[in-house]
Amino acid sequence: MTRQPPPTDLGDPPENRPLPGARRPGAGADRPVAVVTGGTRGIGLGVVRHLASTHHVVVGGRQASSVAAVVDELADAEGFVADLSDCGSGGSLETALAALVARLPRVDVLVHSAGVLRPGTVADLSTADWLDSLTVNVVAVAAVTRVLLPSLRAAEGLVVLVNSGSGLRATPASGAYCASKFALRALADSLREEERAQGVRVTSVHPGRVDTDMQRELVAWEGDDYDPSRHLRVESVVRAVRLAVDASADASIDTVSVRPRR
Repeated sequence: MTRQPPPTDLGDPPENRPLPGARRPGAGADRPVAVVTGGTRGIGLGVVRHLASTHHVVVGGRQASSVAAVVDELADAEGFVADLSDCGSGGSLETALAALVARLPRVDVLVHSAGVLRPGTVADLSTADWLDSLTVNVVAVAAVTRVLLPSLRAAEGLVVLVNSGSGLRATPASGAYCASKFALRALADSLREEERAQGVRVTSVHPGRVDTDMQRELVAWEGDDYDPSRHLRVESVVRAVRLAVDASADASIDTVSVRPRR
């Protein structure tokens, strides 16, 4: 079986062209604010479009043109352009977050949907594959959350971490991805208990295989034929996220597992 090159990032490749980030004139300043990373593709894009009916949405992504295209289709939105792999001191993420915090009045919902998948066995994966997986899937999530926590606390908001079935059960040829998703689940569990007294709720969503571009790339890498009917629809995962967003004030939706029926 001939394997294709491994899947690329969930987000698009970065550009140097800046994206205007200011809230649109006349946008609903009183609407709750939702920040969504990975908001230009797959599950993240589905979440952005769904939340746009009730929230001012901050669309996160790596490529300015892709973020701008999504922002332009929404009535009340703005962009947040950053390379999550560049999350060190003075890096792309730190700079973008500083600008974002300065212009946001509050954060009611933070959805972490960006991520990378580097398939391969432990024998084959490079150190760079491991570092990339853990940096984007875990370290950047913690960095974004830390900076936005004061705004989330003020709103008694919600953090949703779009994890994976791989964060519940490890499988062969996906060690780096599974390790990052297990770590992401641990991050969510710790954050939930740390912030419970502050009124911040934390939800982990663990979808099985979803019909997205990344899934198509993974199946091609595995050398199999792609059958979308074997996978969850993006909308099914979006509804799980919305369940947490719409939970009553007395309830915390801690963990949701969404699996394909087939």
